[in-house]
Amino acid sequence: MWLTPALLLLSFPGCFAIQGPAWVRGPEKGSVTIQCRYSSRWQAYNKWWCRGANWKTCRVLIRTTGSEKERKSGRLSIRDNWRENTLLVTMEMLRQNDTDTYWCGIEKFGTDRGTRVKVTVYPEGRDTMSSQLDSSMDSNTHVISSDLYKRTHYILLAFLKVPALLILTGVVLWLKRSTRKVPEEQRRHTLSSNSDSEILDKDIAP
Repeated sequence: MWLTPALLLLSFPGCFAIQGPAWVRGPEKGSVTIQCRYSSRWQAYNKWWCRGANWKTCRVLIRTTGSEKERKSGRLSIRDNWRENTLLVTMEMLRQNDTDTYWCGIEKFGTDRGTRVKVTVYPEGRDTMSSQLDSSMDSNTHVISSDLYKRTHYILLAFLKVPALLILTGVVLWLKRSTRKVPEEQRRHTLSSNSDSEILDKDIAP
């Protein structure tokens, strides 16, 4: 039996109850803060932060106690902000093996509600180097593009624009010559007609 997209969304354990970022990343030895927003009806409920790709078997690392007071456990801290309906989870002194799938969750009678968050920890200094490399590549690409544009412009100028200009000049000169030839031919035709008339007049005259 196939489920419609709407039914698939409703079948997900945390759909519309709590939502968070699909993916966050942070540097090794640094920290990240995950913000998960929930509906106002869940304010007074306990919230938790769970690790593991499987929703049913993930391990709860830290949870709130039904208040806005911040709680800490090792490198983790969690705080429930009721005024903004936001659950804040902070991971400090990140390690590369912290890279995993986590869940923001709401504890309730029956089935809990949750949303999945993927956390990625990159080596210290890697992100800065990547940014510098990307910037350098962008700069080089801009220079190459500029040089290519200049070369293309010169090629077009040499092979298209100059011949086109010469052709246009030739057409203009040809038109001028044509306009000059037409009056001359008309004038010659007129003179020839006049001469023939004179000859006929002389022949006809008594």
